[in-house]
Amino acid sequence: MAVVLGMLLGIALTVSALALLRLARHDRRLLEPGDEAMREALHHTAAMLPELRRGLTSRTAQRTVRHVRALAQAPAVALLDAEVVLAVDGDAPLTAGEPLPSGLRDEVGDAGDRVRVLDLRDDGDRGRHVTHAGVLAPLRVGDERVGTLLALFPPGRVRAEDARVVGETASLVSAQVGLSVLAEREERASTAELKALRAQISPHFVYNAMAAIASLIHTDPDEARELLTEFAAFTRYAFREQRSYVTLADELHYVEKYLRLEQARFRDRLRVRVEVAPEALQAAVPVLSLQPLVENAVRHGVEQRADGGPGTVTISGVDADRDVVLRILDDGPGLDAETARSVLAGAGRGGIGLRNVDVRLRASFGDGYGLRVSGDPQHGTTVTMAVPKFRAEVRAQMAAEGAR
Repeated sequence: MAVVLGMLLGIALTVSALALLRLARHDRRLLEPGDEAMREALHHTAAMLPELRRGLTSRTAQRTVRHVRALAQAPAVALLDAEVVLAVDGDAPLTAGEPLPSGLRDEVGDAGDRVRVLDLRDDGDRGRHVTHAGVLAPLRVGDERVGTLLALFPPGRVRAEDARVVGETASLVSAQVGLSVLAEREERASTAELKALRAQISPHFVYNAMAAIASLIHTDPDEARELLTEFAAFTRYAFREQRSYVTLADELHYVEKYLRLEQARFRDRLRVRVEVAPEALQAAVPVLSLQPLVENAVRHGVEQRADGGPGTVTISGVDADRDVVLRILDDGPGLDAETARSVLAGAGRGGIGLRNVDVRLRASFGDGYGLRVSGDPQHGTTVTMAVPKFRAEVRAQMAAEGAR
């Protein structure tokens, strides 16, 4: 239950609270908030999860539709794709496995991203009498529509509350279906990508960090002790196998530990600025996605400066509507356009780490979320990374991993 409760974090609580209101208004036995109503919502959610993690198919829809109906608190529900009725529960003028009636197919096609209320007529002809009032709610995974939830009520009996409950139920179903998409993307990216990145971090960073700590053991043992603590915390984070995603706040926390170790090595030659908007901190990012970009900036913006002078690494993050945009800037030797392209292809300076992050971002969030690299000799290099502020399937994965 801890896994499910973590996944729902807003959705299940909302569904449970609204279900409680409906129970009370229908003169059923009153339930204490957070008690039986919550347990019932969690029961139905947990029962759906193993099936919907396989995707939305006729088989999984038929095995979960009664739980969807319980959460939607509707007399009948149907799960639909663009052409076919996948599953039905309750008294509905639809049959699982049959094509959508023409009128309903048009309504599903026109529904877009909104929850809509409509009238169902006896043969789909708008001239015939109304048999049911319906609420159509899209099932979406990222930017893709994967199906539709249709809840049926008596004619003229749909209230705003009913539509909201159905919409929240659709969000919950979408989040669970999204786990199958996430698993497929992760398989494409392969865990080998993350293992390769960890292997890259190990020899270069570990050697330099330990050398910096060793140099302080006799001259400043207190600082050496603090750095060993930072080193242990960072390596536990970097090599912890069970985490695929973390919040940006978590990733930044360990990036700062990494930078603390690098500053012990470079001293006044490394200056760091962090300018991340507070509202961006809860965005989910693939684990070890920001750190390689910062390491690249340190290596090429400071370590390889021809003049041996100080260099500045800037980490900025802004809220950009549905996304969070992160930029890592250094003021070292910049890149020309051709070199930037080769870096993202895995060649040239820093190419392996940047390419690794680029592949994992695209696999997790889609091709629109890859890295962008730009620069010039006068102003250094900028690496831009964008992530969506919310993806239900990613949050569900984080919750599942956090409960292990």
